[in-house]
Amino acid sequence: MRALIASGAGRYGDPWHPFATTSERLAGVLRETGFDVEIDDDVDAAMQRLGGVDLLVVNAGDPWRDGAPSAVDAASVTGFDDALGRGMGVLAMHAAVSSLRDYPAWAPAFGAIWLPGVSHHPPLGRTRIELTPRADAPAPCFEVEDERYCRLQPIGDREVSAWHEGDGDGEPEPAAWTTRRGDARIAVDVLGHDERSYDSEGHRALIARMARWAARAG
Repeated sequence: MRALIASGAGRYGDPWHPFATTSERLAGVLRETGFDVEIDDDVDAAMQRLGGVDLLVVNAGDPWRDGAPSAVDAASVTGFDDALGRGMGVLAMHAAVSSLRDYPAWAPAFGAIWLPGVSHHPPLGRTRIELTPRADAPAPCFEVEDERYCRLQPIGDREVSAWHEGDGDGEPEPAAWTTRRGDARIAVDVLGHDERSYDSEGHRALIARMARWAARAG
């Protein structure tokens, strides 16, 4: 199984997220799960070479954060659309909720996005993650040092896989979910701010499970 990590740099980079470091940690998790992994820090160029890729991992930031939208090569948009159309899996990590804004298919496929001026996160810290319970087992949980994204804008249907503690008002919010776009499976994990997130064994296990599901790897 082939995985390609589109890692934030250039207009997809920002001062807050060490994408190069977290992409390497992601690659390690995926290799342990059985994927052949490549990292590409040219996000738009990566969208033009998705042929034969079983899992696209987006670990990148907001390309519009410094101003107006930028023009994207039509071949990049077509490459992403075609890959979704053939059923490629997608794993979207953390700041990906605000990424790929120039790609019309991204937000509708995603299940929720970061809404500027509304979405927010409390200060980074230790937080408890509760996995959605199954009928045959109690809800497991783990702790992670991370940001908790709150008040994301839901789009379409999704199945929540994990919950975080929210922003302190007592209401939990989704930390991870899955959704589908035609034959494509999309898994979203809003954890993963920096390398400390990947020190959590529970979080690594969640990433591995969601990646396998998205790529139909069992």
